[in-house]
Amino acid sequence: MAENTDKVGLHTLKPSPGSRRPRKRLGRGVGTGHGKTSGRGHKGAGARSGNKRKTGYEGGQNPVHMRMRKLRGPNKKMSMPFEKFRTRTQPVNLSALEARFKANDEVTPESLREAGLAKKRDPVKILARGELSKKLTVRAHAFSAQAKEKIEAAGGTCQLVDRAASRGGSAAATASLSEAEEAAS
Repeated sequence: MAENTDKVGLHTLKPSPGSRRPRKRLGRGVGTGHGKTSGRGHKGAGARSGNKRKTGYEGGQNPVHMRMRKLRGPNKKMSMPFEKFRTRTQPVNLSALEARFKANDEVTPESLREAGLAKKRDPVKILARGELSKKLTVRAHAFSAQAKEKIEAAGGTCQLVDRAASRGGSAAATASLSEAEEAAS
């Protein structure tokens, strides 16, 4: 029985079969499939040198950004198809707070991230789905009216967090915001 005696070395290295393809050579005869017009078709702007297709150009058809209705402003959620002005918030329900936090805990956007409830850096809004039986101090960027009622009914407190403070501002900005709320009420 003859064994394969080829040694592995720099002289035997080659790419695995199918991993490399020869480059497409344009204009090298009809038999290649890329001869004559070199894959550009007959005439027209696309066949000319220096041609660049405009992004969003639909061949003269009314393009999507002109077909869409013209509603503007951040409070119109469906106003722009590309949503540059949409205010994004991460919803967190009371049922999730009930399951993941103990009584008398302080719930902050950072603790919600650690618990896996607020994964993105977007502002956090507490919503009222579920029941809350524990006393919690909840700090968030926004609360629904029902969520605020339920938290306070369970003996907890709701404190609004300033968006600038959550992006790297000081804790003093958050404290001054809650003091201003207390003074107003």
